[in-house]
Amino acid sequence: MPERDLHYLTELAAQLRVDSVRSSAAAGSGHPTSSMSAADLMAVLFSCHLRYDFDHPDNPANDHLIFSKGHASPLLYALFKAAGAIDDEELLSFRKRGSRLEGHPTPRLPWVDVATGSLGQGLPVGVGMAMAGRLERLPYRVWVLCGDSELAEGSVWEAAELAGDEGLANLTLIVDVNRLGQRGPTRHGWDTGAYARRFGAFGWHTIEIDGHDPGQIDFALGDACNTRRRPTVILAKTRKGEGVVEVENREGAHGKALKDPDTAVAELGGVRNLTVDVHRPEPMPQPYRFDDGPLTLPEYEPGTRVATRTGYGEALAALGAARGDVVALDGEVADSTRTEEFAKAFPERFFEMYIAEQQLVAAAVGMQARGFVPYAATFAAFLTRAHDFIRMAAVSQASIRIVGSHAGVAIGEDGPSQMGLEDLAMFRSVYGSTVLYPCDANQAAALTAEMAGVSGVSYLRTTRGDTPVIYRPGERFPVGGSRVLRHTPADRATIVTAGVTVHEALAAADELSAAGIPVGVIDLYSVKPVDTAALTAAATTTGNLITVEDHRPEGGLGDAVLDAVSELGPRVVKLAVRGLPGSATPEEQLADARIDRRAIIDAVKRLL
Repeated sequence: MPERDLHYLTELAAQLRVDSVRSSAAAGSGHPTSSMSAADLMAVLFSCHLRYDFDHPDNPANDHLIFSKGHASPLLYALFKAAGAIDDEELLSFRKRGSRLEGHPTPRLPWVDVATGSLGQGLPVGVGMAMAGRLERLPYRVWVLCGDSELAEGSVWEAAELAGDEGLANLTLIVDVNRLGQRGPTRHGWDTGAYARRFGAFGWHTIEIDGHDPGQIDFALGDACNTRRRPTVILAKTRKGEGVVEVENREGAHGKALKDPDTAVAELGGVRNLTVDVHRPEPMPQPYRFDDGPLTLPEYEPGTRVATRTGYGEALAALGAARGDVVALDGEVADSTRTEEFAKAFPERFFEMYIAEQQLVAAAVGMQARGFVPYAATFAAFLTRAHDFIRMAAVSQASIRIVGSHAGVAIGEDGPSQMGLEDLAMFRSVYGSTVLYPCDANQAAALTAEMAGVSGVSYLRTTRGDTPVIYRPGERFPVGGSRVLRHTPADRATIVTAGVTVHEALAAADELSAAGIPVGVIDLYSVKPVDTAALTAAATTTGNLITVEDHRPEGGLGDAVLDAVSELGPRVVKLAVRGLPGSATPEEQLADARIDRRAIIDAVKRLL
């Protein structure tokens, strides 16, 4: 590299360090030292290798950069300033109320694809983006910057194995090995070889460099671009707080603005106003998209028995035929979730994530960032492992569809380890989420199609066993709706339920009616948002509500109902799974949990 270019890159890196110090000082908080260690790496990437049109962040040919070490946001914002995307005034609004420059990056900035800050997520999401690049048949690259501390996260190694197995040559991970975490040294310190051996075992091309040498950085980034059939990891040995004696390679400086920022800026050579002309991508054809067609959902005859998971799987395959942007991911249980129907019909758009639920959700987040409509499925119980990724998907304002099968005690003999009993609460608590729980196959099929147009994180809960089909084919079930299945003006109580217990509630209502106790039944298939109007009507007429759910009492359907009607003052009885189940038949499980028809009848009689 010519001497003039080395001088420019050195000066640009110094400017990035200065601006990281300045923005953190203006905020009185932040992570300047974590930003300073990676400044040389990002100076070379932006100047020589990144292909990005800042005026058109939606250009499909743009590269993608994910700051997995989201706490180094001062560096990212300093880069945006150098590229002319923001000005100095906005840079100094860092972390202030109303600023786009938040403590950790979010897509409120148009040049940020996904929110970061919860460590160990950038690489898994980047894997999803890189896989999307293959579907789009575009040569853009995915660059991920992470820190060495987050390499302790298991999700990183889920991603490393998948990327190596898929041979994602369009993916490059840059690891800022600055040796220091939040409270002290990292596990392997500056032993980049320890990391190289691990990545190498997963089939990665590994490069170990001095992360403060622009020439070595330039060579490594170029080598990554020229590597075929496997991803590349650049392990860059750096010094935290590089360039300022007060904090360089010193413990105790993590996550703090510098005590004397003016002296630090002077030590770094003062404020500069260099600009970086990031190369725009070459003009390319539009992303490849698969063909669309008519939507023909499966139909099930009322009176037959079909599992809602079957309704989901067959509807997803029908949706795949209708929409070329739909993709499906599964956690090695596609025969149980019924996602295999889609896999057989559209193998190029099906992605086997194996038993790696964090990667399952992360890949969906990465793919939706490129305009795909992902459905990710596994057992409801196992989604708890991916909760942080689901939470961060909401922060990213990502639109993903998650399907949890084998929910509740109704799965039967497998026992409590396999029973999703917390999933409704988990998804209801996610910002902007939609939670749907069908009771029959036609309803499940309709809701599967409905989810394709839902923004944010949406969740469909399906059931293992066959349940009676009670709705006619072709009926619509809008998000936020419900169905009143039993109602008379003389109703003395209303049973509110969803999913498998709808059928128990109907049987209980019929038996109570025969005994001269009329009760209403509401199928609250949309658990979030709920049909407030229907619940209000029930609360103000009968004044007595019994909620029934195959779920824990905390945070599920019962609490959703209470949130909607508590100010109206009805009496509400919640029937839910309160004990620790064992192995038993589905019918025995419902009885033991006191959520079957007999328990509902008893609850109504006690209430009245």
